[in-house]
Amino acid sequence: MKTVTDFDRHANSYDGELEEALTLSGEGRGYFARGRVERLVECVRKLGPVPRYLMDFGCGTGSTTPILLETLGAESAIGLDNSLRSLDVAKGSHGSERIHFLPVHEYEPAGALDLAYCNGVFHHIPVGDRGTALGLVWESLRPGGLFSFWENNPWNPGTRYVMAHCAFDEDAETITPPKARAMLRAAGFEILQTDFAFIFPRALRIFRSLEKLAWRVPIGAQYHVLCRKPLG
Repeated sequence: MKTVTDFDRHANSYDGELEEALTLSGEGRGYFARGRVERLVECVRKLGPVPRYLMDFGCGTGSTTPILLETLGAESAIGLDNSLRSLDVAKGSHGSERIHFLPVHEYEPAGALDLAYCNGVFHHIPVGDRGTALGLVWESLRPGGLFSFWENNPWNPGTRYVMAHCAFDEDAETITPPKARAMLRAAGFEILQTDFAFIFPRALRIFRSLEKLAWRVPIGAQYHVLCRKPLG
């Protein structure tokens, strides 16, 4: 598994390395980041009020945090990560009065956040530490708060190719959708839905309008487990 030192070393080159690994898809990281958040917004709008206070768990260099804030129309967001160098990049590029970045060890959960989001984080966390990480997310959310859990789909050949060519994914341990749901349930979350995204590369973008019809089919490059901290 990657250590904090490993991610510190990749902090200044992370975005470029990810863009290079995504070459096969024909799209840049921004396409996927916005696609994930837009899918989340569709789900959230069906569930009730817009989340006001957000967490980007494992935010890395922080590029998705402002997308979350603006697309959801929230008031503030906090980004957490263990890599101090990545957080320095995040603060310099995306920090503001509404967006704050903190090391995980300095953050104290208060059970007040409306929504937590993570993408491709847990395949970097050692199996034995994943429960602790989920516990932190749980304690950060208010009752009824949502957790948007995105992971790379190991059942997709394109995903396996991209991860095999990503320097910071060398030692990643992928998580299948059933294992993710079991892990989230064990942490106390209520599973609301699981969907799959990013089926067609740019070369086949003419077919992307069909993706929403196949969101339950486990062939997308990534999957999304939307879950909730129970009210009771």
